Amino acid sequence: MSLRAFFSAVVGGLVLLTVVAATLLVVLTTALERMASTLSESVEGVRQAEELEVDLLVHSRLVVLPGAPILADPSRGRSPPEIESDLRRQMVEMHGTASTQEERQMVAEVQTQVYAYLHAQQAPLGPGLSSAQHEAEAMAALNEALRSLERLIQLNVDQAQEARQSAAYWSEMADLLGLVLGLLLLAALVLVAFWLRRFALRPVTALRHAMSGFGRGGRELRAPEEGPLEIRDMARTFNEMADSLTHQQEQQLAFLAGVAHDLRNPLSALKLSTALTGRGEVTPERMQRTLALVRRQVARLDQMVGDLLDATRIEAGKLELQPEVRDTRELARSVVELYQSGDSGHTLDLVLPDTAVLVRADPSRLEQVLNNLVSNAIKYSPAGSRVEVSVRGDGEHAVVAVADQGIGMSTEDLKGLFVPFQRAGNAKQRAPGVGLGLSVSRRIIEAHGGRIEVESQPGQGSVFRVHLARVSSAGPPEPPAPSDEEDPATAGPLAVH
Repeated sequence: MSLRAFFSAVVGGLVLLTVVAATLLVVLTTALERMASTLSESVEGVRQAEELEVDLLVHSRLVVLPGAPILADPSRGRSPPEIESDLRRQMVEMHGTASTQEERQMVAEVQTQVYAYLHAQQAPLGPGLSSAQHEAEAMAALNEALRSLERLIQLNVDQAQEARQSAAYWSEMADLLGLVLGLLLLAALVLVAFWLRRFALRPVTALRHAMSGFGRGGRELRAPEEGPLEIRDMARTFNEMADSLTHQQEQQLAFLAGVAHDLRNPLSALKLSTALTGRGEVTPERMQRTLALVRRQVARLDQMVGDLLDATRIEAGKLELQPEVRDTRELARSVVELYQSGDSGHTLDLVLPDTAVLVRADPSRLEQVLNNLVSNAIKYSPAGSRVEVSVRGDGEHAVVAVADQGIGMSTEDLKGLFVPFQRAGNAKQRAPGVGLGLSVSRRIIEAHGGRIEVESQPGQGSVFRVHLARVSSAGPPEPPAPSDEEDPATAGPLAVH
């Protein structure tokens, strides 16, 4: 599991927990508000019913039979008509504050009973109806109205009691939910802390120890690749870097040993040559052979030092190029003529097109590359074999190829062919060197915006192809005319033995 996924899950869980808590809080608040409103309406209904009940009783005490004197309410100074008006107003208010269908039906029943009582009080005495009977009818209607009011009061009391119980229940539920959410949050924090300590902090600590130990010289230390994905990637990257640095250190030690060995050979030859010239009489032939040997060893030292300097400049990013437009045919011809002057024991064929193949390059650096390729082709080919140097235009590219009939290379050897200080096993036995020539050549060609391709099979030779971008000119340059001293064969394929 990655840290991103873990923290995404943690944040998602916290967001979900927050949403649930907020939703529950809204639901609880709404329920408590509704119950508080119900309780308030029930209390108001009880108050209105009791006030109506009191006014009915006061009205029944003040109103007498028709024709008798009408008294006034001693508490508020209201007359029976005023009390009757208050009764009608209170019934309208009660009907407006009724919240349930049952309560509205009860209010309607109370309203009917109160109107029946008022009608009975105001009705005149009929024939054959005594005042006692009239008063009994009015009292019966009053009692019915009072009983309806008692039922309405009881209904409001029951509603208030139910609302109170519901409020207590939801309050307990709120306490329980708050406790559960708090425990869930605490458990989540504990799990997050445990996971971070167990699966994140411990691998980070191990990685830090490995890095600090590696920096103090413990080249064998590696970080354990465990924990979240990001930390595993960091540990894997560190281990790869440590392996690379260790491998580079081993390569550097091998390089130093190889350089020391390769420098020792020409220096030993030079030392032997100078020692031989000091013994006895030195004949001209002997001096010529000694000087030739010295020249060859000095040339080897110069090439080795030059490769080292070029590799150093390339790694430091200080390789300077002085590009100019040149014909690759001239560069290839000059390289072949250079090896023509020596007795290499190989056949060199130069294949050139009829028209110029122009490139923009540093001629000295490009000749250095071609010299290296031709030199390798000669060194790793059997005596008397054929080495071909060809130039051709391939669309927008100029291609210079060097083909030999040498020992060739396997697929495994080709993988590390251009790696500095690395040489194939068969190449180490065939010719001396430190393994920088091809690496420097590739970097030079890449600095020109080109590339080097290799085709090779063991025992069948190799072909190195240098690809460079072609440039156009106003008109194709005329091919150079051969001089009197020049072999006519140089105008076409050149054979040098």
